[in-house]
Amino acid sequence: MNSALDHRFMAHAIRLARQGLYTTHPNPRVGCLLVKDGEIIAEGYHRRAGEPHAERNALAMAGAAARGSTAYVTLEPCCHHGRTPPCADALIEAGVKRVVAAMRDPNPKVSGSGFKQLQQAGIEVIEGVMQAQAEALNPGFIKRMSQGLPYVRCKMAMSLDGRTAMADGESQWITSPAARADVQRLRAQSAAILTGVGTLLADDPSMNVRLSASELAIDAALPVPHPVRVVLDPSLETPPEAKMLGLPGPTLIICNDEQPVHGAALEAAGAQIAVLPGDNQRLDLQEVLRFLALQEINEVLLESGATLAGAMLEQGLVDELVVYLAPHLMGSAARGLLLLPGITHMADRIALDICDLRQVGSDIRITARPQREREGGN
Repeated sequence: MNSALDHRFMAHAIRLARQGLYTTHPNPRVGCLLVKDGEIIAEGYHRRAGEPHAERNALAMAGAAARGSTAYVTLEPCCHHGRTPPCADALIEAGVKRVVAAMRDPNPKVSGSGFKQLQQAGIEVIEGVMQAQAEALNPGFIKRMSQGLPYVRCKMAMSLDGRTAMADGESQWITSPAARADVQRLRAQSAAILTGVGTLLADDPSMNVRLSASELAIDAALPVPHPVRVVLDPSLETPPEAKMLGLPGPTLIICNDEQPVHGAALEAAGAQIAVLPGDNQRLDLQEVLRFLALQEINEVLLESGATLAGAMLEQGLVDELVVYLAPHLMGSAARGLLLLPGITHMADRIALDICDLRQVGSDIRITARPQREREGGN
């Protein structure tokens, strides 16, 4: 098979994997294609944790025709027993002669071992076809497996003059309905939505997904995803009547002072409470993220005020900024986007790489990633 065909079929497998964008966590999104004599004979993707992986879905579709085929898979086939049996075993048993994989599995239980098992069975293995595109499907899974941290997106909305709310806090609505629907899709692909108690007390937000399965283009047999709502509340100030506690999906309140009586009231209202280390009524944000990773949280959407967002950014804990820029001006008295008191000189600037820029409704969506070293002044 030539390289052009390998890329064409892998692109198809990546499109298949995207069908699991909202439904697979904590597992990675994976697609698989079986090709024989230059023709696609079967395809599959991982739909949901606990269900068969992409390879097994494709093999089930192909049946006996899988013998002698090439499997195109976006992630190295697993070789360990988890909720489902190993996919490497299934490929070997089916008589697949060649496996083309986009990337190695970052899970230490698999990394390289799946390829080795296939090769020992006489299967030709090619690795790294469209690797960057495959990695972009699973930034949270990769980061959790390699660093023990989730991937953090910080979502913000601002006017053209960089304002997020009027001086009195009024902020509905800065952006267009199309941009707000786009945020719902960001929420749906996240395993957790993170905010601070200040935002909760000021806005009483829902932080839920308000799109249907058809609007998300997911299998109607699958439920609409409800990410964990995570509230950083060091002194446990969340009221038991907070709106989010009565909505579908879990709410996790992280504090450093449990206050048993108030904690019991919150738990009775449906909250889960975790106590983590902190100092002077502030939580250690790095420890918060490590704790979330231990809960198998791959991707976190940060929806907070300027203080928490600024602190996460200054501490290097934000992987991606998604900023919706609305075409209006809100004036100099309105509130700013981020609180970054540590930046006092040009040399202190946080440099960003803009990786995507597009119009959403009447707004502009800017996706940027912080460079890991501060930009020097010129």
